[in-house]
Amino acid sequence: MPKIIGTHSGHFHCDEALAVALLKRTEEFKDATLVRTRDPKKLEECDIIIDVGGVYDPSAHRYDHHQRGFTETFDDKHATKLSSAGLVYKHFGREVVGSVLGSEVSAEDAEKIYLKTYDCFVEALDANDNGISAYPSSITPLFKESPTSLPSRVANLNPAWNQTATDADIDACFLKASEMAGTELIDYVTRLKSIWLPARTLVVEALDRADEVHSSGRVIALERACPWKEHLFDLESERGLTNGKEILYVLYPESNPEGNWRIQCVPTRLEGFENRKSLPEAWRGVRDEELSRLSGVDNCIFVHAGGFIGGNKTREGAYKMAKLALEL
Repeated sequence: MPKIIGTHSGHFHCDEALAVALLKRTEEFKDATLVRTRDPKKLEECDIIIDVGGVYDPSAHRYDHHQRGFTETFDDKHATKLSSAGLVYKHFGREVVGSVLGSEVSAEDAEKIYLKTYDCFVEALDANDNGISAYPSSITPLFKESPTSLPSRVANLNPAWNQTATDADIDACFLKASEMAGTELIDYVTRLKSIWLPARTLVVEALDRADEVHSSGRVIALERACPWKEHLFDLESERGLTNGKEILYVLYPESNPEGNWRIQCVPTRLEGFENRKSLPEAWRGVRDEELSRLSGVDNCIFVHAGGFIGGNKTREGAYKMAKLALEL
């Protein structure tokens, strides 16, 4: 007999829309029917209840977050109170993510993607449902949530205030919203698998070879251009590369047929513009032959006036620029 997922009827939000979508992607509830009601007797007949009922009890498959005294977070590293999306993700997310990733992704990398998906996708939905603004209240005028955010797009699938809709109409809208929310999370996990994780692998390999680039170990060379900053900061933390061991420059080939190389400074913080060690002041804003003459390195192309990036026609030239920049 098919299992039954229960949630509340009427106006819906992104958190329970995603929660239902996640459950429908688990082995236990993939064939479950959905009941949307506020009738306690009907809810009691359900195998799992989300976002209604006033109880959080995983052993009984009860996942509400509205009751007085509810303080559950994803783990002790997070302060955001969970919504039904976060509750279901906390208890069923590993299974859902694992089914997307498949056996070719290691258990360690699958766990990284599971955690990152909460941090970068689900937590924002928990915050939104619990009235936590993405912007400080001190900003004048206050920023408003984007009408293209996932919570906004789910909300817009509810019948408008001046439309007449039956319960069946609203239930149909909910199913559409749930499928949209679930598809977007699955697409996000898929991109982590196909784009984010391979970039991390390249940064890991480059860090492992750092001593081959320069004896200080403070320059790495990527075999391909890729998004590297987030991975580098995470890996430095994991490996204890602090207090004079941080990476200062990243070298990588440009994505063009000429085979040019770039040297880029590592910023002091992930979203910042200040560098740990900028390229030499005398090189900044200088190009081509003049830069080669000034630096003593052949085949130079440019150094940006801001001192955060430069280019050379060869890998060897980029290595020499990094060596000199470390010394100056």
